[in-house]
Amino acid sequence: MLKLVTENIKLRLVNHSDDANNSSIVIFQQNVAEDFGEIAIAWKVIKNLGRLDYHPFLYPLRFQVSASDSYGNYTPQLTAYDGQAYDMVKDNSGDVLRLSKTPAVSPNEVEVRNNLARGSINANIYRDGKLLANKTNMAPGQKGVFQFHPTIYIGVVSQIEEGQVMNSAIISQINTEINLFGIQSADIVMSGGGPGKNSTPFDFQLANINA
Repeated sequence: MLKLVTENIKLRLVNHSDDANNSSIVIFQQNVAEDFGEIAIAWKVIKNLGRLDYHPFLYPLRFQVSASDSYGNYTPQLTAYDGQAYDMVKDNSGDVLRLSKTPAVSPNEVEVRNNLARGSINANIYRDGKLLANKTNMAPGQKGVFQFHPTIYIGVVSQIEEGQVMNSAIISQINTEINLFGIQSADIVMSGGGPGKNSTPFDFQLANINA
């Protein structure tokens, strides 16, 4: 297994916009392994970022998997590697999530399987400790499949909280895609906005890139 040059990409969101409405900025990713009906989860929501302020955050290259069962129990978060699969099984202690001896079908994906005899589960994916994606109500024998490109989507939203599911109507308002491949650190500079007729669309661009 190749050793990663860095485990985390260091990012800063810098507010150079003319926004006077104290807008919130949402960042999310898309699971490219499955079609979830054009929904996504708000991974990060940055609030109260004043003009010329900046907000540092990390984008870890690894993500974690966890599962929750029909009793409301959550398993520990386990670091996932491409090609791995995890099985939700019942042992003497109860429902547990284990690394499977049978790998994922694709070497580029991670699978979470419901191997319980009864009861549905949810597969939850976390990055930097925050909910990134999930697949819910998986019956016994079903699985969730996850793959993420090193790409984030960013935009200005209102009344969205971290971990909240965003529907296609909200997602359609967010059209900035930022590719982080090969980057160790960078600024994401937010510009645009402003009052009245002089207002321009918000824009997000990478700057001060350290590859």
